[in-house]
Amino acid sequence: MKNNIANKISEFFVNYFSLSGQLISQAEAESNIREGVSFRGTNILILIIAIFIASLGLNTNSTAVIIGAMLISPLMGPIIGIGLGVGIHDFDLIKRCIRNLIMAAGFSVITATVYFLISPVSEQHSELLARTSPTIYDVLIGFFGGAAGIIALGANNKGNVIPGVAIATALMPPLCTAGYGLATWQLNYFFGAFYLFFINSVYIAFATFIGVKLMKYQSHSADTDRARKVRRIVYTLAILTMLPSIYLTYNMLRQNKFMMNSDNFVAEECRFPDTQVISHRAYSDHGERYLSMTLIGRPLDSDSLQLALSSKLKFYGLSGTHLLIIQGIQDRHDTKAMQQNSVSDIYRLAQGTISRQQGTIDSLKTVIAEERTAFTASSEVASEVKVIFPSIHRIGISTTVFNNIGGNTVTDTATVAMIHTKGKLSKSERKKLAEYLEARLSIKNIEIVEIQ
Repeated sequence: MKNNIANKISEFFVNYFSLSGQLISQAEAESNIREGVSFRGTNILILIIAIFIASLGLNTNSTAVIIGAMLISPLMGPIIGIGLGVGIHDFDLIKRCIRNLIMAAGFSVITATVYFLISPVSEQHSELLARTSPTIYDVLIGFFGGAAGIIALGANNKGNVIPGVAIATALMPPLCTAGYGLATWQLNYFFGAFYLFFINSVYIAFATFIGVKLMKYQSHSADTDRARKVRRIVYTLAILTMLPSIYLTYNMLRQNKFMMNSDNFVAEECRFPDTQVISHRAYSDHGERYLSMTLIGRPLDSDSLQLALSSKLKFYGLSGTHLLIIQGIQDRHDTKAMQQNSVSDIYRLAQGTISRQQGTIDSLKTVIAEERTAFTASSEVASEVKVIFPSIHRIGISTTVFNNIGGNTVTDTATVAMIHTKGKLSKSERKKLAEYLEARLSIKNIEIVEIQ
């Protein structure tokens, strides 16, 4: 039962992936490839025209024009020819293809350099910059593009594969960008773009070599030692070509992660009531990482803000990042004006605080003065009251606040004279005492309270 299922699965994949009956003969496939190897006459003129078109596309940042130039370009021929020559041990074909490829690349770079020297537009566009930082993804694009190319060249039905491979592998734009680097004397552009072209060429040829072996093309040479030596060179070259791209890919992924972490940090931590971040930029310079933010709105205390935000960088994978905060006012005169305004604000705030505190002090002084007056008044009149009203033994005078009961919140302040007598004073005596105290203390409406 298990063997039957395995056989059915195997037959399924064989039926779908089998190339039997769909491939042309080796001689016909070789003839098609060899026709595109030569760079003379029309081929070299078409190449130069394609370079001009691609340069115009890069100069104007037009993707459509660049794609058109890649479709016109005959650069794929010698690269596939190298892979075929290695696969069938045709060493003369390998030499001819390498020579023609060097000539084609040289003419391409010279043409692009001349164009960018005379072009009035020297601005760097995204299509130009995209050709200066190759990664491991470009290695994979070149390899799979070459694999599709050799399968299509060996098949009965080629369809639109070859034009698609020309677009995907993008051999022309890197050469134009290399010319731009020479014309503007930016050698980092030249080396970066030329390395991208080299990656594409090596891995298209490498995929072609593997495809030729899988399609079992017959060898043209009986010199097995030389063939083995060439294969070792091919494998070594493929590995060495890949290594720098791995390093560049690692740096690219680190930079992308850094930028993503920076975006998250700004979005989560930089929220202020009356101030907002209008722009931020994460970048690296001489091995150091920086996060620059521009704020607008109410100015914040720079030292406190720097300290608070810097302590949170580590939670977003941004340890060691230098935080640069710009609050919009960088001119020295504007900074001085801001400082003067800050001093004025502090002065006004201090004055308000002092005024409130002075009011509290004055209120307390008033209360203390009233209490002291009441105490003094009691002492002054005690001896006189003893003579005028012998029945009064003790007297105390104070100011009190009466609150109404029943919902009315109005208060009333009154002076109260509390007396302690042997017996109850008559109405006339109470009146006489009140008049005496009011005249003696210059106080109106003194209330008399008897304590038995």
